[in-house]
Amino acid sequence: MASFPPSVNEKLIARSRTVGELLAPTAPFDKKCGRENWTVAFAPDGSYLAWSQGHRIVKLVPWAQCLSNFLLHGTKNGANPASTRLPRQNSESGQKNKPCEHILDCGDIVWSLAFGSSVPEKRSRCVNIEWHRFKFGQDQLLLATGLNNGRIKIWDVYTGKLLLNLMDHTEVVRDLTFAPDGSLILVSASRDKTLRVWDLKDDGNMMKVLRGHQNWVYGCAFSPDSSILCSVGASKAVFLWDMDKYSMLRKLEGHHNDVVACEFSPDGALLATASYDTRVYVWDPHIGVILMEFGHLFPAPTPIFAGGANDRWVRSVSFSPDGLHVASLADDRMVRFWRIDEEYPVQVAPLNNGLCCTFSTDGSVLAAGTQDGSLHFWATPWQVPSLQHLCRVAIRRVMPTRHVTSLPIPPKVLEFLCYQI
Repeated sequence: MASFPPSVNEKLIARSRTVGELLAPTAPFDKKCGRENWTVAFAPDGSYLAWSQGHRIVKLVPWAQCLSNFLLHGTKNGANPASTRLPRQNSESGQKNKPCEHILDCGDIVWSLAFGSSVPEKRSRCVNIEWHRFKFGQDQLLLATGLNNGRIKIWDVYTGKLLLNLMDHTEVVRDLTFAPDGSLILVSASRDKTLRVWDLKDDGNMMKVLRGHQNWVYGCAFSPDSSILCSVGASKAVFLWDMDKYSMLRKLEGHHNDVVACEFSPDGALLATASYDTRVYVWDPHIGVILMEFGHLFPAPTPIFAGGANDRWVRSVSFSPDGLHVASLADDRMVRFWRIDEEYPVQVAPLNNGLCCTFSTDGSVLAAGTQDGSLHFWATPWQVPSLQHLCRVAIRRVMPTRHVTSLPIPPKVLEFLCYQI
């Protein structure tokens, strides 16, 4: 087994503290195939956790109550133990400000999940239709589930009711992402080699098909301002799309194997991609340059070895909400936490058969799903952001990165603001 150089052994000793586990229910004759937890998601306001338990079931769990149960009853938690059963809401009369547990039967194996919240000011892009079946209010919270049969089901999180059934993909819907601007624009990535853009405020009308991938599309992610979409897939593909014109901006080249996950930093200046080539790259997506490489095999494999079955496939990557850390999950039974300015992990945690990971909305917890449908949670690294980092973030609240590069300031300051030093 490969190891890191002796100089980083002390850093590898730092283990993340386990917060809790949610164990998927099992039956004597359940097939192992179909139990996988391919995806986990937190609501934008932190109220809910969506847990794909396998065998077509998704559980909506009130996140604050889940954390309280871990503190009261220990870290391990079954699917529905009597002592920790969460309240359920069975009708629309339930209070929306009191999250309640729901169990959703999606009808097929669930591959992807995404929460979407509505902002009334963001109207449908279809201006000619005066009547809509659904009128989403300001407090609307939706869950999209992507299925094995190519369908996408849209659920009301507060009531657990099915609202829409979107049918156009011909293969597995591998990933879903909502535009962060509250427009309820949904993008789906599929093994049918396409990305499809849906307008849920127009009753789920499919607005556009994005073509360019020559093989499976594994993942997609919006930039924080919703102007750019990143899509990743087989054959080393990393594509950036202009979501105002629905056209391809550029291709990012550097990976040596399938790219399976991507996520933008909270300020939109960086893009993290995870690949089967044992690496996570952090890019400046606006110029297509790799700024940081996080390797999961030492020494770094040759391109030929990285392009094959190297036993270190990176399965998932996630940016922390503060933009200071990246979490990655690989086939070497390890979850790693990286600082964006350090070459080696700052914390690690053991995990067998991991498939996905994501930070909680406040960044205090990392959730990871496994092949048996269970969820595992760890406390994340924490540090006070430096003044320099706060400057990088603050400037992007008043102007996009493409305008930052044209500021009349000294080159060294500009390089720092663009994460190049």
